[in-house]
Formats: sequence, C-alpha cells, structure tokens
Amino acid sequence: MRKVSLRNLAAHKVRLALTLLSVVLGTAFVAGSFVFTDTLSKTFDGLFSDIAVGVDVRVSPEDVRSSGVPLADVDKIAAIDGVRTVAPSVNGSIVLLDKDNKALQTGGAPSIGASYLPPDKALEQAETFTSGVPPSKPGEFALNEGAAAKGNLKVGDKTKLLVPSRGLYDVTLTGIYSTSTDSGGYIGALLDDTQARELFTDGQHVAYVDVAGTGLSQNELRDRIQAAFPDLKVQNGDEVREELKGEINEALSFINYFLLAFGGIALLVGTFIIYNTFSMIVAQRLRELALLRAIGASRAQVGRSVVFEALIVGVVGSALGLASGVGLAYGLRSLLNVFDLGLPTGSLRLEPRTIVVALVVGVVVTVVSAYAPARRAAKIPPVEAMREEFASTGDSLRLRTIFGAVLAVIGVAAVVIGAQGTGGPAASTVGLGAVALVFAVLLAAPALSRPIVGGLGVLTKPFGSVGRLARNNAVRNPRRTAATAFALTLGLMLVSAIGMFGASAKASVDTLVDKGVKADFVLTGPQMIGVPTPAGDAVRAIGDVEQAVSLRFVLAKVGDESAGNGVAFSSPPDSVLAMTMVEGNKDLADDGMLVSETESNDKGWKLGDTVTLTSFDNEPHPVRVTGIFEDSQLLGNWIVSDALYQKITPDNLRADFLVLVKSKPGVDQEALRAELEDATDQFVVVSVQDREQFKGEQGKQIDTLLAVLYGLLALAIVIAILGIINTLALSVVERRREIGMLRAVGMARSQVRRTIYLESVLIAVFGAIVGVLLGIGLGTGFIRTLRDQGLGEIAVPWGQVVAMLVGSAVVGVLAALWPAVRAARTKPLEALAE
Repeated sequence: MRKVSLRNLAAHKVRLALTLLSVVLGTAFVAGSFVFTDTLSKTFDGLFSDIAVGVDVRVSPEDVRSSGVPLADVDKIAAIDGVRTVAPSVNGSIVLLDKDNKALQTGGAPSIGASYLPPDKALEQAETFTSGVPPSKPGEFALNEGAAAKGNLKVGDKTKLLVPSRGLYDVTLTGIYSTSTDSGGYIGALLDDTQARELFTDGQHVAYVDVAGTGLSQNELRDRIQAAFPDLKVQNGDEVREELKGEINEALSFINYFLLAFGGIALLVGTFIIYNTFSMIVAQRLRELALLRAIGASRAQVGRSVVFEALIVGVVGSALGLASGVGLAYGLRSLLNVFDLGLPTGSLRLEPRTIVVALVVGVVVTVVSAYAPARRAAKIPPVEAMREEFASTGDSLRLRTIFGAVLAVIGVAAVVIGAQGTGGPAASTVGLGAVALVFAVLLAAPALSRPIVGGLGVLTKPFGSVGRLARNNAVRNPRRTAATAFALTLGLMLVSAIGMFGASAKASVDTLVDKGVKADFVLTGPQMIGVPTPAGDAVRAIGDVEQAVSLRFVLAKVGDESAGNGVAFSSPPDSVLAMTMVEGNKDLADDGMLVSETESNDKGWKLGDTVTLTSFDNEPHPVRVTGIFEDSQLLGNWIVSDALYQKITPDNLRADFLVLVKSKPGVDQEALRAELEDATDQFVVVSVQDREQFKGEQGKQIDTLLAVLYGLLALAIVIAILGIINTLALSVVERRREIGMLRAVGMARSQVRRTIYLESVLIAVFGAIVGVLLGIGLGTGFIRTLRDQGLGEIAVPWGQVVAMLVGSAVVGVLAALWPAVRAARTKPLEALAE
C-alpha cells in the first residue's frame, strides 16, 4: 500500500504540485512571522546588551511621565554608605535639522537628546569618537555616525535642534561617535550637561541617576538604596537591560500576533483547498480504491494509504513553506526598510521553535484535511464503488444544510446582540457570531449554490448552449462548487469587513470635523511630537488671527488608575470647537472640570462632585465638576483648565496636540494661510491645513493602515485563486470522458474553453456574493461596538463592492485559463477509450 501511495503521487505531478503549493503558502506566512519577529527581537537584544554596562544601580522614577528624580535626592543617594559615585543623566525627544534646514526623518526610530558626561564623571562605557571631540559648552553637540551620515553633517557644521516643549536652538557639531544603536535611523545627540538640563528638565529633576558602589554587591547596594527611597525605582544593571528587552519584546509581540493572524487566515483558506483537493482526488479514485479492496486491501489500509499520501504532501509542503517563510521575512524586512520605519537590521534568525511549528502546522492541517475523504473512501463497498455511475452520485445535503441553518440563526443573533453594546465583551460576542456564520456558510453553501448559481446563469444566456452547459456543470456538483468558492468567500468577507471599517472611519472623521470644528485652519505635527509649544505662541501673535487655541493632553491618575483621556485648552475653545452642555456651564475655573456624558455615567462623576487628579509626581489636585457635555472625540473624556495642565505636566513633556486657528471677520483665507506658514516655517515639522485638508490627512492615515491589511489579505486571495485553478484542473480530469464525448459530437476547442471560463466565473461570483454579504453584515456589527471610540457612522464602500464582484468575474476567467486550455486539448477517441 505504501508503494501504491508513492506511485500515485508520482503519477500525478501537476495535481501534486498544486496541492503542495496550497500547503507551502499556508505555512510560509506562519514561519515568516516567527522569523521576522525573532530577528527583530535578537537584534534589539544585541543593541541593549551595552546599556548600563559599568553601572551597579540605576535610580529612576516609577513612571517615565513624571518630572524625574529630584535633584535633592541625588546628594542623599551619594551620601548612602556603600555608594562610591553617582552620575545624574537627563534626556528628551528632539528633532534634528539637516544642513538644508529640514527635519531629519527617523521613521519609527528614537530621536533623543541626552546629556554628555565625560569619562571621569560617567559610569557607563564611554562613547568612541571617530572624529572631533565631545561637547564642552552650551551650543555644542555630538552625533552618532548613522545620523551624521543621514543628515550629511560633518564636524564644524552648524544646524538647529528643535525641542518640542522649548523651541529651536542653534548648535554646532563638534564630534561624531560610534554606537551599536546606529542601525535603523536612530538619532542620538549628546549635549553639554548644563544645556541638556535646561532643555529637558524643570531644573529641579533629572531623568535617572546611575550609581557605582564599593564593598557591596549590586543587589546589596540596590536594596540599601531602595530602603532609603521607597518611592523610586531602583534596579541593578542586569534588571535595567532586562526591562528594556521586555518592553521591546512586548511591543514586538503585537507585530507577531498581527502577522500570525493573517498567517492563520491564509492557513485556514489553504486548509479548505487541501480538503477540497483530497475530496476530489478520492472521488476520482473510487474505482481504483474499490479494486484494491476487491483484491484484499482492508478498509484501514485504504484509509491509511490516503492519509499517508497527505503526510508526504504535508512534510514536503511544510519544508518548502519554511524555506519560503525565511524568504518572506527577508522581503518584509527589505520592504519596511524602503519605507524607512526605523527598524534595526540584523542577520535573519531561524529558531528551532519556528521549524517545529511550521512542520507541525503544515503536516497536521494536511493530514486532518485528508482524513475525512480517506474515511469516506474506506467505507464504500467495493462492488458499489466499481459501478461507473457511482462517482456522479452523492449523499443528501439535507443534514448539513439543517446544521448550517441552525448555526446561521445563532450567528445572526450573536451579531445583533453584540452590536447593541460597546467595548471588548460586545466585540467578542460579535466575533463568536462571526465564527458561527462562517461555519454556517461552510455547511449550507452547497444548498445555497444551486439557487444562486442557477440565478447567475442568466449571465450566461448570451452564450447559448455553451452557457447552459457551464451553468449545469456548476450546479451539478454543489459540494465541489461550494468548496471551490468558499476560499474566495472567506477572503472577500475579510476584505469587505475591513473596507467597511475604513469607509466608516473616514465618514466618522468627516462628520466629526464638519460638526465639531469651527476653526478655519488646524496646525498639526508628527504623531510622536505634536506641535512645538512655541509655534502656537507665534501664531497667536499674528494680527489677522482672532483666536488660536492649543489642544493639550493631560496625563493624570485617579487613585492608582489612569484617569483616561483628558484635555486642556490654552484658552476657551468656543470659537473653534462645538461643545453642547448637558448640565452646568462651560465656563472653567482653575480648579474646575468638565466631564463627558459617558465618563459621568461610567465613573459616577456628577455635577458638584470633587475629583482628585494625581500627577505622576504623586501630587494631588482636587477639582470640582462644574459641567457635563455631550460626547465628542475632540473634547476627550474630561477637560481641565490650562493652569492645572501646567501644574500637572512636567516642563519637558509639554506639547500641543493641535492648534485650532480662527481668523478675524473679513480676512482673506489664502493670505492668512501664507501668514501662518511664514510664522511656523522655522518649526519645520508644523503643517498648516484647512478643514478639508485636515480631513484628507486623517483619511490618508486610514488608507495607509488599510493598504497594509489588504496587502496581507492578498495572500489569502492568491491562495483562493490557486484553489479555483486546482479544482477546475481536477474537474477537467474527472470529466475527461464527458469532454471527449462533447468533442466527438462536434464541440470546438474554443467552445470547450469558453465552457470552462463561464463555469469558473459563476463559481467565483457566487463565492464573492456570499463573502461580500457576510463581510458587510459582520463589518456593521463590529463597527457598532466601536461607536464609543468615535466610529459613529456606518458606511458601505459600494464602489469597492462592485469592483470586487467585477474583479471576481475576472479572477474566474484568469483562474480558468490553464484548466480550459488543458480541457480543450482533450483527444476525443483517447478520452472515450478510457
């Protein structure tokens, strides 16, 4: 039986290649996801291995959002028995300008300014300067080699540093140093310690304090300092490095889950193709298997022979998928580097775990997919299976259709119930409904295919008898039609749901801006930086500006929990933002607080209540609720005065998220735009937009996210197309005698090809219709659960829907090209002789 299985695989090379390809594509994405994230993780581990070397203990604040370690505590730390020396350090975000006065882009890599400590004061390993000298006074700075090369800066060059909370500073490059963190666009500017403290602190704190001890182990010194300062975070050097590695790995885990989710989708689509392939192969080999039974093979042997073939396909396909996954990871890394996302580079890492997972996943999926057809084949009585007409008969679809209908009712009910709520539990309910509906379609699709494909047969009427034959072929074997279309159904369901999310997000942003923003212009900046604070001051000095209101995020705690999304405005926002009060009034005292309706209900904050907001320096600030307003994403969950914002937010963390500008009556808008651009030009990262441009910019960000999702989903669509090719090719083999008979009675080769084309188009459009309808329904359910996150509008991208249906018809034709040519080459007499 092993010999029979091996020879059967070798005898059908095209069929073997198509089956292998579905396994390869399914496992490649899983393997590629692990290789990519393992490579990034190991690269970051290497970068962080040099951090805090030479440091026995590092003392830092519990939360990075605080002002830092008080300078008064630095002397106290130095006085602790066992401490040999201390090295205070400060750092903060910067934007470095190149010689052309343009911001040096880093992608997603950090752009940090830090204090330079000479070797006799520093505890960490000293930087190795490849040219020039370290900074020795304010106005001087040193730069890492990678950033200097990217900015085309050399020792002696003059440029500017932009500090978001402070403004622009003229600096001269005095030295260039090498560092292991040069890869990936990292910018590390070292400044004179005096100037660094001026730019990145409030003058009373430092970011952290490195400590070297004498006569004590690192752990003993750490525990002694921790006992003296229980409110500060005290770690030894190893703990500092491990914490940084843990934070990076946690951030990378999201990427891994994201990629693995799409790998799972590709694997799921591939599973149905593999299952469909083996079902058809077994159906075509029923007479062969029955003959084996007749000459003495047992049921178990027949079943095992089919599973053995699947095992070989799974092992070979998984091995090829693993190799393809490494190539995919390499390509993904190269693609991300083209987009300058700031990721570090390193040699690809293939961990043993990746090899095991890829092989196990591919083999298990393939064997499980083949088990049901093998079991079905083994149960067929030999004499019955040898009858010619047996292959064209099938069992009733009634039972699976009933189960499908029950699951459909459950799925619809879950989606409707989940859509009534918001948040995680509601989304989970919709998700369970989505799973139920997917399985409902899987079970009921054969029964659905007959009426839907029969109805689509109207499209084939212009083709006469060829069209009728194509329709009959598609309807005749509903199991095969449904299984072929399901892969495309699953892919287009996801594309439709994501398309709805994008369209709804854009519609919600448009509605929010149209109804909520009354400003004539909006100043924006990079996401991680915002608008430099001095830019707002420069705009407010323009004579044609009636009001320029800076919107600022307020970070605070209530008790031990984050207080959520709070904002403050530099001045009353009435003229630039719409606000509808439910209770109280919008006039805000220095100790007042306005709360959104939802936040009031969730937290129980009522008019007149006192809420204690605690800064991340653990300073309490009691505020009184003086008003409750209707929910608006632009207004956050609560609003406090600018005076309180200044108290709560450390100097070095202050920045404007947006600046909303209202012109004086009668001012020419284009002239004002020119004035705004002139005033903010020196801050380089500031963009001046009117309301339509602001909406367009938000739309571009949504489109970028959708492009990534569509790109990943394209793999599932490619696998679905290959599945259609696979099924059609196998069906041509199955109908070889039928095609030979048609050719014998006068059907031309072009008519044979046209029949296969039309049949493929009907199957593809059937799958697309079901997938699009399912995607719109599930997309609506999920979007409803996000209405408290700003997705208040539900929009269907009808243009995309039509494009997908037309595209599916084109896919049907393309997928049928090779099977149709193969069918047309069938020699009538040879086919009839078989």
